[in-house]
Amino acid sequence: MKRLLALVILAVSFSAAASAHDEIVPFSAADVFELEWADQPQISPDGQQALYVRRFNDIMTDRTRSHVWLVNLDGSSHEPLFADTDSYSSPRWSPEGERIAYMKRNSGQTRLYVHYLKSGREALIGSFEENPGNLTWSPDGDMLAFTMAVKAESEKLVSKPKKPEGAKWAEPPIVIDRARYRTNGAGFLDLAYDHVFTIPAEGGTRRQLTSGDFQHNGALSFTPDGKEILFSANRHEDWELETREADIFSVNVTSGELTQLTDLPGVESSPKASPDGRRIAYLRTAKEPQPFIPSNVFIMDREGEHSKNLTKNLDRRIGDLQWMSNRDMSFTYQNRGENMVGVVDVDGERRVAVKGIGGTTIGRPYVSGSYDAGANGALVYTKGNAHRPGDLYALKNGKAKRLTYLNEDLLAQRDLGEVRSFTYESSLDGLEVQGWMITPPDYEEGKTYPLIIEIHGGPHLAYGPHFSAELQRMAAAGYVVIYDNHRGSIGYGSDFANLLKYKYSSPDDFADHMSAVDWAIDNGFADENNLFIAGGSAGGIATAYAIGLTDRFNAAMAAKPVINWISKVLTADSYIGQIATQFPGPPWEEFEHYWKRSPLSLVGNVETPTMLITGEVDYRTPISETEQFYQALQLRGVPSVMVRIPGSNHGIASRPSRLNTKTDYTLAWFEKYKVMDEE
Repeated sequence: MKRLLALVILAVSFSAAASAHDEIVPFSAADVFELEWADQPQISPDGQQALYVRRFNDIMTDRTRSHVWLVNLDGSSHEPLFADTDSYSSPRWSPEGERIAYMKRNSGQTRLYVHYLKSGREALIGSFEENPGNLTWSPDGDMLAFTMAVKAESEKLVSKPKKPEGAKWAEPPIVIDRARYRTNGAGFLDLAYDHVFTIPAEGGTRRQLTSGDFQHNGALSFTPDGKEILFSANRHEDWELETREADIFSVNVTSGELTQLTDLPGVESSPKASPDGRRIAYLRTAKEPQPFIPSNVFIMDREGEHSKNLTKNLDRRIGDLQWMSNRDMSFTYQNRGENMVGVVDVDGERRVAVKGIGGTTIGRPYVSGSYDAGANGALVYTKGNAHRPGDLYALKNGKAKRLTYLNEDLLAQRDLGEVRSFTYESSLDGLEVQGWMITPPDYEEGKTYPLIIEIHGGPHLAYGPHFSAELQRMAAAGYVVIYDNHRGSIGYGSDFANLLKYKYSSPDDFADHMSAVDWAIDNGFADENNLFIAGGSAGGIATAYAIGLTDRFNAAMAAKPVINWISKVLTADSYIGQIATQFPGPPWEEFEHYWKRSPLSLVGNVETPTMLITGEVDYRTPISETEQFYQALQLRGVPSVMVRIPGSNHGIASRPSRLNTKTDYTLAWFEKYKVMDEE
């Protein structure tokens, strides 16, 4: 890791980093391994310090690793909490601010430690084969609560004969009899249920507080008296077939008695007890037959009565709810390509505290960011920009202060593409769509450049004016890159997000993308003889669908696409929720609807040279989808190539080398079909 032992705020070296003798060069694949970014900040209880997770790409292990750093909010000190080279996760301040709990994964076990700040010593609290989550201190600092999977026994259908000693038999079959049996990333799941546990903060025996064949895996919140823990779960008998249902419960820490506090249709989640214990704040998402549903901040009394919606007019997806005082709560929400920290009081008065937190995704320019609320309205948060991943900032008394400069030694020496926002009207219906363009470092006004349109996933996600290693590399290769928040993107209200209801993908979002391309050509900077299209996941679907409707693109790259919706929803891990929210019925009832939305239905029109990139253990958009399209293109004689990423799930760019692989192959494919200017 770069600068592991640097103890001085890097602002001092900023001017030296940009001295005249330094060579300014384009951003490259090698630079991806040098990036760092801040994440998961937390303010100390006294409001004087913050800890944060400092992520970096390790070139030797090809992994993103995490260290924990401490910084004073006045900027006077900045140092690592640990000096070794291990990776750490889930750091949490103790209530009195003298200890920090954290976890570390080693040799197939997760170990929970408590670090004592004054002495610098640490204590091993517990070791677990499973990965604990949602680590939370009790108010008195005497215990820690967490969630963890507990294996269950499956029903035995047959009794096997006894195997003789030393005999070598075939592996036993895997018997599956439940709806949720596989997820992207984890693969085939053991029969297990997440439960709430406590363990003494000085070490001892962990105690399981919840029981039953249900998943209790959301955020935890102690009541201020420490007697109860609040959490969200779906404890309905048919919970496996429900993706938009959860209620809030409390469990007594002493007796394990469970009390249900909400029972409304939809999802009640992220319960947080107010500092005085009188109220519980939580998020609620209604149960409606829409692909996108906004969430809202609610409060109720401790017994679960007198609930009140505090953000009913916001019409955005809300997350990371925290109490700032007995009256004020903070939360995040996305708006027009940026992530905001909002504040609302118990009367529903709302304001924006911080605009544009982000910088915690470095591959593509997704809206991201994390923050923490402290006493007296103080906030710490991650914030980047179009040219930098996330640094750590603090907001105190209305004044923002940048606390870290994690990439100045690298990116101050890089000639990065400029990012500009634009809006245009869709040719479909005149809808206003927001987009961004990245120009090559040597961009000259009046010249035309090859154009790449890159389409985001989701489809209910959003891009914004954020640092993107992949797109900056495309710009460095001489392309103008454009990306848009087409209909279906979030951050523009429910009506906008639901314009793709039963139309993902379709000629509707296709019109939005082609209108962006036409806008670029009409504005004189895009070479209409050198047009390229790319996208991943939902963007890969849109790419594959687009080339069935037009031959304007020289070449296409569809990463981890859906090609046949009929097969996809019956082989992918997201089948339960996707059928319920994205389609008017199951495929055996709505066969023609599924088929018309499938890029495979248009493959007979495709003439565009196409590259497909997918992980071999992707269970979100299984590689069998890619194989169908590739084989169809081969049968038709369309130039095509299938790039398979061994061992990778849906996150094909989750390791630094794979991020570069995706970009390298995309650029090589596009260069192959670029029309060169005649001399």
